[in-house]
Amino acid sequence: MFNLLVVEDDVLLSDMIKKLLSQNNYEVVSAYSGSEALLIIEKKHFDLILLDLMLPGLPGETVLGEIRKKADTPVIGISAKTDIDSRINLIKNGADDYLVKPFDNAELLVRIEAVLRRYQKSKMCDTVLRFKDLTLNTDTLEVKIKDVPISLTKYEYLILQLLMSAPHKVFTKNNIFESVWNEEFLGDDNAINVHISNLRKKFIKANPQGQYIQTVWGLGFKMQE
Repeated sequence: MFNLLVVEDDVLLSDMIKKLLSQNNYEVVSAYSGSEALLIIEKKHFDLILLDLMLPGLPGETVLGEIRKKADTPVIGISAKTDIDSRINLIKNGADDYLVKPFDNAELLVRIEAVLRRYQKSKMCDTVLRFKDLTLNTDTLEVKIKDVPISLTKYEYLILQLLMSAPHKVFTKNNIFESVWNEEFLGDDNAINVHISNLRKKFIKANPQGQYIQTVWGLGFKMQE
């Protein structure tokens, strides 16, 4: 499940967006000013931020600049400004997309999905993925814990790469099956469970105290915090 931050000072609009996103299986936190948003971001990881530009106190453009100093979290700017210069400047300054008020709910959902999908793909293209002392090199296909190499099968490697591409996200068994096997998930999760079990055994052998993959009961798997 993705965690989203909605930064919008209009309480009614914020509540509407939160309800819409919650109904579509997103975890949502609301902030009503730029300064509040930055405080929340310091304490919690988000997969995407919806950022209104016309905020009390710190304007959205300033908030975006502060976010980009510390993280590459996807940001969709939202504003009543319709001029092309505003949109161009926001994208230049680090936003991933721009939505003009008033917007259609279906368009908002589609844009969120598209930005999240692009971000995940870009993460999976990183040469070296890192989580704790675990590294996965997508060029050499090497996996190591500290300096200890881990020998993985094809599907173990692909599952691990998927999980490490978005370590805070819970990947359902459907997500894993469709991404790794490129087939529709038909409900037989034994193959996934076996590969996850084998990964854990290999990790324990390399680092008995390490914990890397978490089972989220009833949902799927994620990298363990």
